[in-house]
Amino acid sequence: MLSKRLIVCLDVRNGRLAKSIKFVDTKDIGDPVAKARQYYEDGVDELVFYDITASREERDIMLDMVEKAASQIFIPFSVGGGIRSVEDATKLREAGAEKVNVNTAAIKRKEVITEIADAIGSQSTVLSMDIRSVSPNAKIPSGYEIVINGGVTPTGIDALWWAKEGERLGAGELVINSIDADGTKDGYEIKLTRMIADAVGIPVIASGGAGKPEHLYEVLTEGHADAALVASIVHYGEYTCRQLKEYLDGRGIKIRLSY
Repeated sequence: MLSKRLIVCLDVRNGRLAKSIKFVDTKDIGDPVAKARQYYEDGVDELVFYDITASREERDIMLDMVEKAASQIFIPFSVGGGIRSVEDATKLREAGAEKVNVNTAAIKRKEVITEIADAIGSQSTVLSMDIRSVSPNAKIPSGYEIVINGGVTPTGIDALWWAKEGERLGAGELVINSIDADGTKDGYEIKLTRMIADAVGIPVIASGGAGKPEHLYEVLTEGHADAALVASIVHYGEYTCRQLKEYLDGRGIKIRLSY
């Protein structure tokens, strides 16, 4: 059995670490590069940086910030926001990112997933999905809809269908980000995560809602996730990465511990 992973998400706006609740009421909470170094030293398995306004503002991601972060950490490092082409993905890889996350651009032109996967490998190509619960209907039978442009533009696309399509197109991992749970600290969207994890054959990263260690345990077991992504509970100092991993290890979850 592969080890489960703990991933910290750093949302970045205007070069600063930011945090929101359900994608609104965004606040500046510090220096993302310093935080990345802190989490690396505390034993996190991976980090992901999201430039949360790049797609909405139709601009490129800030490569200088990626280079600074990459010089401070020596673990897998993923970057998303504003990636629209193989050229964008290649620049990020050259700046030090191990993986790239595509989201809005893939909805607008799904072939970009295959193009990036062919260029840098499926293992480095992550499809990030921002998802909101809706009433099931003919277009969205799962009851979960894809939303783009930083969570502001509904697409009418069914999340379950898109997850399977993303895998078919060459994505090597999926990030399942629940807008409804984001920043609430009330727990992950277990039903959504399990539904997608059971439908695909690639790793699924659960995102949105972590408020206590028990939530991570639930999504890694009941939710069938391969990794749990956290933000608020470490950004605000409620738990350290080491404490979260030690809790999971104590509950029998196979996870890498480093001292």
